[in-house]
Amino acid sequence: MERAEFQQQFSPNGKVAVFPVIHVLTTEQAVQNVAIAIEEKCSGVFLINHDFEVTKFLPIIREVREQFPDVWMGINFLAVTGKDAFPILAELEADGCRIDGYWADDARIDESADIDKQTEAAEILEVKRNCGWDGLYFGGTAFKKQRAVKEADFARSAEIAKRWMDVVMTSGSATGIETGTDKARVFRDSLGSSTLGLASGITPENIDSYADLIDTCLVATGINLDGDFYNIDRNRLKKLLERV
Repeated sequence: MERAEFQQQFSPNGKVAVFPVIHVLTTEQAVQNVAIAIEEKCSGVFLINHDFEVTKFLPIIREVREQFPDVWMGINFLAVTGKDAFPILAELEADGCRIDGYWADDARIDESADIDKQTEAAEILEVKRNCGWDGLYFGGTAFKKQRAVKEADFARSAEIAKRWMDVVMTSGSATGIETGTDKARVFRDSLGSSTLGLASGITPENIDSYADLIDTCLVATGINLDGDFYNIDRNRLKKLLERV
């Protein structure tokens, strides 16, 4: 996806699009946090099932969507690639529960193979096209807790990835760990006019270092209450939004 198109949709003033990531526990907890994100005028939200299986997550997704029919809402099924996720999202949509985006921790990019021989990435994209779900695909590349990618291969990973997803996502080594501006700059240079997002370690204190390199950030621990994995600190979210 072209940066200009993404920015036109989510940040027409040229700002970094901020998507709070809500680690869901219950419908009530998810609704409370989505409400904060909407009130602070975030670009949208992502919900993730960090603590339980997808089957328990699905009814919560439906209930949150009923509460917020118009909010831009993305989903992450923890450790589930688009190959398995996209048909589920298509079924939700067929039942009237629209999901606007999917963030996969691993987009299955293989930097050792040619760009047109990305077997798994191609299969994932084919599933997306065939199942009928047409939301935005945010794909993890050289991403935390997945197969390690050498620094020397970051540029190639990014160059390959932009062909297979809408938003190329990368991260630091773990939840809450900064990506590092060196890595972000390599990705930015390799992606050219394609969209880049970060999904770990962004805070109100460090966003200035990344703002010119990225188009979006998916953020949880950097805006959550101190010592709380699940709930947004409204003041920290405000500070982040002010900085961007």
